[in-house]
Amino acid sequence: MKATAGKAGGNGNGKKRTPRHVLPRRLASRLGAVQALYQMEVAQTPLNEVLAEFASRRVGEELENGQCGFPDNALLQDIVRGVLRHQKAIDREIQRHVRVGWELPKLDATMRALLRAGTYELMQRRDIPARAIISEYVQVAQAFFGDGDARRFANGVLDAVARDFRAAELKR
Repeated sequence: MKATAGKAGGNGNGKKRTPRHVLPRRLASRLGAVQALYQMEVAQTPLNEVLAEFASRRVGEELENGQCGFPDNALLQDIVRGVLRHQKAIDREIQRHVRVGWELPKLDATMRALLRAGTYELMQRRDIPARAIISEYVQVAQAFFGDGDARRFANGVLDAVARDFRAAELKR
């Protein structure tokens, strides 16, 4: 995913550009949460610093196909804080559904962040339908990795997690 610093911008004639695509708030929140978790792991950015950054500067970043949109900051913060609070249980659950030889530390840091965020929501956010969670994290995977194997991998792991925690919901 190509992201650049957002600008109000224009088209040279004084008119603002209209983004071709603006992400829905929950999808923007999930994308931001994955980015925040990645930044915390890779750059060792402290929790409060990364949350403040994503609540201000990162909102409205331009993406390859339009604008990120404005996240639901409460959801974004809940995901990030929830992953940190429940990370050991989340990591155990993910590891149960990853092939032997593909231990969690061997996965790409972005994929780890995505799977942790999605697993947290499937385990803890019963107020959000499992299928909606999976669908949106698959879209986030597609934004980061394209249409290939990573998207299918994320879908498979999150679907398996959902079957562990929300089997009854998925049967409906």
